[in-house]
Amino acid sequence: MPNLGDSENEMVGWILKKILGSKNQREVRRMAPIVRQINELEEKFQSFSDDQLRGLTASWKEELAKLPTLEEQWKRLDEILPEAFAVVKNSARRLTERGHTFTVCDQPMKWEMVHFDVQLIGGIVLHRGKISEMATGEGKTLVATLPLYLNALTGRGAHLVTVNDYLARRDAEWMGQLYGFLGLAVGCIQHDQDPSVRRQQYACDITYGTNSEFGFDYLRDNGMATTRDQQVQRGYNYAIVDEVDSILIDEARTPLIISGPATISTHQYDKWKPLVEQLVRKQTMLCNRIASEAKDAFDAGKLEEGGLLMFKVKLGQPRNKQLLRMMEDPEKRKAIDKAELSFYQDTRKEELFALKEELFFTIDEKSQEADLSEQGRSFMNPDDPNAFVLPDLISEFTEIDLNQSLSDEEKEKQKGERQQLCDTQAERIHNISQLLRAYCLFEKDVQYVVEENKVVIVDEYTGRKMPGRRWSDGLHQAVEAKEAVQIDRETQTLATITIQNYFRLYQKLAGMTGTAETEANEFHDIYKLDVLVIPTNRPVARKDSNDRIYKTRREKYNAVINEIKECHAKTQPVLVGTVSVEASELLSRMLKREKIPHNVLNAKYHMQEAEIVARAGQAGTVTISTNMAGRGTDIKLGSGVADRGGLYVIGTERHESRRIDRQLRGRCARQGDPGASRFYVSFEDDLMRNFGAADRMTKIMERFGLEEGQELEHPWLNKSVETAQKRVEQRNYLIRKRTLDMDDVMNNQREVVYGYRNEVIDSEEPRPLIYEVIDEAVPAKVQEYLGTGKPGEDANYTGLMQWVNTTFPLGLNKERAQFETRDPEANAQFLIEKIKDAYQRKSSHEEPTAVKSLERYIILNAIDRLWQEHLYAMDALREGVYLRAYAQKDPLIEYKAEAYDMFVELMANIKNEVLHNLFRSTSNLQAFENFLATLPQFLLKEQAPSPGSPAPQHAPRPQPAMAMAGGSGDGEMKLDLAPVRRELPKVGRNEPCPCGSGKKYKNCCGRVA
Repeated sequence: MPNLGDSENEMVGWILKKILGSKNQREVRRMAPIVRQINELEEKFQSFSDDQLRGLTASWKEELAKLPTLEEQWKRLDEILPEAFAVVKNSARRLTERGHTFTVCDQPMKWEMVHFDVQLIGGIVLHRGKISEMATGEGKTLVATLPLYLNALTGRGAHLVTVNDYLARRDAEWMGQLYGFLGLAVGCIQHDQDPSVRRQQYACDITYGTNSEFGFDYLRDNGMATTRDQQVQRGYNYAIVDEVDSILIDEARTPLIISGPATISTHQYDKWKPLVEQLVRKQTMLCNRIASEAKDAFDAGKLEEGGLLMFKVKLGQPRNKQLLRMMEDPEKRKAIDKAELSFYQDTRKEELFALKEELFFTIDEKSQEADLSEQGRSFMNPDDPNAFVLPDLISEFTEIDLNQSLSDEEKEKQKGERQQLCDTQAERIHNISQLLRAYCLFEKDVQYVVEENKVVIVDEYTGRKMPGRRWSDGLHQAVEAKEAVQIDRETQTLATITIQNYFRLYQKLAGMTGTAETEANEFHDIYKLDVLVIPTNRPVARKDSNDRIYKTRREKYNAVINEIKECHAKTQPVLVGTVSVEASELLSRMLKREKIPHNVLNAKYHMQEAEIVARAGQAGTVTISTNMAGRGTDIKLGSGVADRGGLYVIGTERHESRRIDRQLRGRCARQGDPGASRFYVSFEDDLMRNFGAADRMTKIMERFGLEEGQELEHPWLNKSVETAQKRVEQRNYLIRKRTLDMDDVMNNQREVVYGYRNEVIDSEEPRPLIYEVIDEAVPAKVQEYLGTGKPGEDANYTGLMQWVNTTFPLGLNKERAQFETRDPEANAQFLIEKIKDAYQRKSSHEEPTAVKSLERYIILNAIDRLWQEHLYAMDALREGVYLRAYAQKDPLIEYKAEAYDMFVELMANIKNEVLHNLFRSTSNLQAFENFLATLPQFLLKEQAPSPGSPAPQHAPRPQPAMAMAGGSGDGEMKLDLAPVRRELPKVGRNEPCPCGSGKKYKNCCGRVA
């Protein structure tokens, strides 16, 4: 009975939906009265003069400037929305009626656009901080003018974020005609602009630019600029993200990183490359031999044996040609799948391990990992069986510590040697693993191209080349070694932020795209953005045909070429979408053989790309394009094309994401034009191999008895392909979510550090910040040496005095300090007063403006140097923390806990670094010498203890003591020039620092030495 109740509920829901409409339809209907109001006001404004219309902009800006808070301004914007939108629409009408002409990206253009009602709805959705999903060709570029104009009236700036520099410049120049008419300034951020030009662009009312330019400017402003003049941005008020799915989802797996060359480079890729190359060749020969044995077994009717052998080939070479051919045969495919399923059972784990050991290495295509077997390890290093075993440092260090026959120096030396050995072993293992990945998983002209002796990554979603981007963790160098190009030095992170966290900085965020509905949950979970689908201006007339499914890629591509030939014969334009540069070049070669003229777009040059795509609707045109190339450019049909069925879109492969397939389909049939689309799929496509329902596909092939060149076509099969896509989308969402969870920890730290940095840059008087550091750091150090003053605690007075004398020029000794006579709190107060007094006198010898700059520099230098070290340590923690899952610990919780401890240590280190440099920096050498002359000079010998020696107990001489206290000593000071003798043995650079900090001497007091 419960099933009946469920079906009744579904029926009631379906009836209510039919009567009331979906949530989306109800939301859209609620906006209809506002749209009517806008149109009525626009009619009224038609009688206004141009100056009267512009006068409204000026009066609103003046009124909003008087409102003190952002919330009050937003409330007022909601009230004036109908009038403001009407003003923008009326301005567009005036430009159209006057036949306004202008140039955009050096091309002459004429203004021919007035906002439709659905565009007004889109504008309202964007103003409310939601995502507006509007089909391709519905005029999203024009829609954005409405909320941008309205939100720019606050004077706080409004940003439009797009996917490439060309679109940013095109839209800024094109829509700038409308803003300029209304009296607003428009800026555009381009890749190669100077900081001064960027500052001017950000100062405009409305600024266009790409997500990476906005993000990198944020990192440069907050992580690298040292003065307010070097910072270019002015706040994060309102942003509209164009192609929001591409930017906030597809690009969100890669954080923005500003990096510099690492101080040392220890890679050995060039050393191991020849051996790895030989190993890959040997594996290929081995897999080919096993595949031949499998073929013989299949021919002899031994299906189980053949399936087992081919599963072994799949482990060692997933893209082996013989394996792919056998997967076309339903019986063989079933045998291979059966062998794979049986080996992954828990009871056969040892057999699976033994099977892997018969290969040189195994490849996991899904997780993109390569793992050497014992056979592979002995081939790489036959003389040393432990070459790939990391030493257990904890056990070895314990053994060294317990060895009574070794002196302390010998113990340190042996520990250093073991650490060095461990580092070398780890580097070797890592280098070989990355080289294997480079050879077996990364293909030239698919994941990357080689240009001008450099490896350039190709974006998997857009097919665009991404110069300047590098794979992390040494993978890029491994690919460079494989391609025999120059191996660049490893890089070190200087500043980083994820796309997600950058856009969360905005007070109000909105987005627009043609395809957001399938990712609505992710937008809501991560960005708190709701998606609203805006109806089209005219009904969509596109015919979407069922997918055609083939056994092999070869058959699929032949079918695509035949389809193109048919369309070309009747001069119907065709747009062919591919998922990779390699696929588009293969199709191009096949079309050349058939002598069919065509254009190929690999998203290399954005401007030419837009022009070629714009011409794709002309009669008889054939355009081959990576799925996302030319995004943001309309395809208008040529004369007579509508009668031939409009633009025909052919997808040569299903993409991992349904959105990108929808995006490709949406390229045709804009504004009610006719059009058609179809996807061609083969069982050899990566999506079907890795994520397709292999069992179901095999059964279908058996049932239909597919012959060479035959196809399958049914709505059920479309569902099967979509299921595979949903699996990949879910996997990619989890990757992005994990990236964000990790970066949220970093983001909290980044906000604190960047907030502190900006406070230093903005402060007119940095002295209070210096004193704040003294007030916080000195009591912490006192507590470290003396404890809290409770009975039973050991107080290390000597250690405290050594720290004070090596950090500050106070020249304290036991009699002068008298630490034993005070509790820790009073000692801290005593030292703070002494330090501030000494610093006051040091500063009095220097020029006040120079001192302010120096004080800023001391704090900023400490923050920047230690923050970079902290980022490096956090990278290492992030990479290693996943191993804790083996100990049944949640890596994220472990990461948060350790990251917090590291951050507390970072902030303490920053303060100590500031104290350390306070008396070691000067704005003027002469002034510093004058200050030194006031110090008690005998301290050089008698009073200042060398690190590791207790303070000598000499009575202080009166004159220098008066000078130190700020008075003036009479008469001439006599220098006692007796030789300085060290009372204790010299401290080695790698030995523990005698001040008791727990660090090595070279990283603590020995830094100055």
